[in-house]
Amino acid sequence: QVQLVESGGGLVQAGGSLRLSCAASGRGFSINAMGWFRQAPGKQRELVALSTSGSSTDYADSVKGRFTISRDNAKNTVYLQMNSLKPDDRGVYYCYARVVLKQYWGQGTQVTVSS
Repeated sequence: QVQLVESGGGLVQAGGSLRLSCAASGRGFSINAMGWFRQAPGKQRELVALSTSGSSTDYADSVKGRFTISRDNAKNTVYLQMNSLKPDDRGVYYCYARVVLKQYWGQGTQVTVSS
């Protein structure tokens, strides 16, 4: 079993920045991929950024050039640096991890962007 704990959400003005962190804990696991999804009110959860064990990354088109995902494999931690935030970036951001065929989710952290 893997537990994911997020931190770093909050309220920011449009154009501002936030950094999200997610630490994975558990015993005897090797993470294949870690990343971030988000869910805005009334919308489906969507991929924001994903980092695989092969060091490849994938971003939603809407965040390319503004968001950067990074990982510290020694700490089983993933980060999401969010710059030039827009009101459309608001929502609950969920940390995601894939361990072999199992998927794990964090509890979510709220990001609010005021215009």
